[in-house]
Amino acid sequence: QVQLVESGGGLVQPGGSLRLSCAASGSIFSTYVMGWYRQAPGKQRGLVAYITLGGSTNYADSVKGRFTISRDNAKNTVYLQMNSLKPEDTAVYYCNTFNPRNDFWGQGTQVTVSS
Repeated sequence: QVQLVESGGGLVQPGGSLRLSCAASGSIFSTYVMGWYRQAPGKQRGLVAYITLGGSTNYADSVKGRFTISRDNAKNTVYLQMNSLKPEDTAVYYCNTFNPRNDFWGQGTQVTVSS
């Protein structure tokens, strides 16, 4: 079965950077459009960025210019490079397909931006 595991989160000061990874147990990134999602305290989970099969990327307005999504199909891994982090970026970050599948949701990785 396909399993997605997020990693790379942690505590970082405002203005800092983190690189999140999403590793799949099977080869799916060559087949599906993948996205990163996040859920902040008191808010619903929302789409942050996604990457198409052709490599086109799209971002939520709140992260444009600061976040970069990429993938490595050979490694079955999707990445989210986060720069110039702000306290409002604090959330649990998840990866899933662009049309998310319920059975693909993992534990996510916590990102905390604080002084």
